[in-house]
Amino acid sequence: MPAKIPANRRESPARRRVLDTATTLFYAEGVHAVGIDRIIAEAGVAKATFYHHFPAKDDLVHAYLAEQYAIQRQAVEELRATSADLSPRDLLVRIFTGMVDIGGRQGFRGCAFINAAAEFPDAAHPVRDAVAQHRTWFRALLTDLLAAAGDPRPRQTAGILMLFRDGLAVGCYLDDPADIRTTVEDALRRVLPRAAD
Repeated sequence: MPAKIPANRRESPARRRVLDTATTLFYAEGVHAVGIDRIIAEAGVAKATFYHHFPAKDDLVHAYLAEQYAIQRQAVEELRATSADLSPRDLLVRIFTGMVDIGGRQGFRGCAFINAAAEFPDAAHPVRDAVAQHRTWFRALLTDLLAAAGDPRPRQTAGILMLFRDGLAVGCYLDDPADIRTTVEDALRRVLPRAAD
């Protein structure tokens, strides 16, 4: 699933082609399955140009994940800006039902961060750091919204929703997203009303 370029980002056309090519290939086929030579060929850049921008493949993988993180943050900020009239609880519902919408799109192959973490088992690897940064942000977002919604234990409920989010990302890839929507709505009714008590 190709990334949208954040509006405030300027970079060289060659770097952009490499990152767009890598994003498409990494997401569709997996990081380890895609070699540097293939990315260079499909991006139409010289090997020296590639290594000028990305000294190692791990640098490219980190850039790919960092961009996915930025895109998701931007999407949440846009949702918040266009949904100012929603309660924190309703915003949480919108975030999770939006995940189902994304999971139903052609070419959806799960969560880029979960996929990358599965390919890099060493928790100390820089790629795992990019995964951890994304997860820390999303957990904090959930915690803040739950606290604003009146949840008496927002950190614990955020932990439940993080597990739910991970399962949702995998489920949308493996199962029929139309069936998952009903499950998501039911799960949120069960978890979120307790948060408002």
